[in-house]
Amino acid sequence: MAAVNGTAPQTKKKSFLRDVFTRLFKEKPLGAFGLIVALLFLLVAIFANFIAPYSPSETHIMDKLSPPSAKYLLGADNLGRDLLTRIIYGARISYFIGLGASLINVLVAGILGIFSGYMGRYFDLVIQRFVDIAISFPGLILLMIIVSTIGSGLWQITITLGILGGILWSRVVRSAVLVTREAIYVSAAVATGGGTIRIIFRHIIPNILPVLIIVFSVSIAGNILAEAGLSFLGFGVPPPAASWGSMLSRDGTLYMLQGWWLAIFPGLAIMLVVFSVNVFGDAIRDLIDPKLRGGTGSYKMAINNSKKGG
Repeated sequence: MAAVNGTAPQTKKKSFLRDVFTRLFKEKPLGAFGLIVALLFLLVAIFANFIAPYSPSETHIMDKLSPPSAKYLLGADNLGRDLLTRIIYGARISYFIGLGASLINVLVAGILGIFSGYMGRYFDLVIQRFVDIAISFPGLILLMIIVSTIGSGLWQITITLGILGGILWSRVVRSAVLVTREAIYVSAAVATGGGTIRIIFRHIIPNILPVLIIVFSVSIAGNILAEAGLSFLGFGVPPPAASWGSMLSRDGTLYMLQGWWLAIFPGLAIMLVVFSVNVFGDAIRDLIDPKLRGGTGSYKMAINNSKKGG
C-alpha cells in the first residue's frame, strides 16, 4: 500500500543507547560482566539499610577480631564491628563519590572543552594554559593539599575530584569540539547567522555527546580509586564512616597479622568494583568511539578479519 501511494515505508529508528547496550552484550561479554557486577554493588549500596545484618557503628567488644563465621560472615574488626556490614555501607561512600565526581567531571570538562574548542583564539589560549598548570601538579599531592584545606567531608571530596578531573578531561572534549567545529553543518549554521549559544546547543553538544558518555563511564573507576587512596592516607571521609580505604589503612595495617580478613575483604571489594567499572567503561569507549567501531571495538569483526587474513 505504501508503494501504491508513493510513500516509502517508514523504518523504526533504533535508540542510540539501546543499540550500544545491545552491542555490549553481543560483542563485549567482559564489559557486560563488568556492568552486571557494578550494578550489583550499586544495588547493595542503595539498599544497605535492608541488606546489612548490623549497624556499621555497632560494636561487640567480646567478639573483636572474630574470624569469619556464621555470626560474622566476613569476620569482625578490632572493635567487634561486623566487617560485612561495613563493606556494604562502604559501597555507598564509594559509589556516591564515584558517580557524583564523574557527573561533575562531565560538567566541568564539557564547559571548558566546548568553549575552549569552539571559541578558540585568546579564550582557548587562557583556558589551555590553566589546564597545563593543573596537569603539572602531581594529582594525589594536589588532592591532599586541597582536601586538607577545605575539609575531608563526603561533599568536599566529591567536588574536589569532580573539578580537578573535569579540568584534565577537558582536553579530550576540546579535541572532539575542534573536529566538530570544522563540519559543514556548523559552517552552514554560522553562514546563516546562527548565534554561538544556539550552535553550541544544537550542533556541538549533540555531536560530542558520545565523548561525554565515555568521559563519565571511564572516570568512575578512577574517582573510586582516588577516594580509596585518600582514605588510606587519612585524608578521606572521617570516621566512623565505613570507607574501604580507611578500613585498609587503620584496621587493616594494625591488626592484619591477627586478622587477615581485615585487609583481604575490603581490598577485594575495591578490586572488584574498580575492575568491573573499568572493563565496562573500556567496552563503552570501544563501542561508541567511531574510530574503534568495526575494529578493536568489535570482537566479531576482529575474528572475521583474522579468518580472512588466514
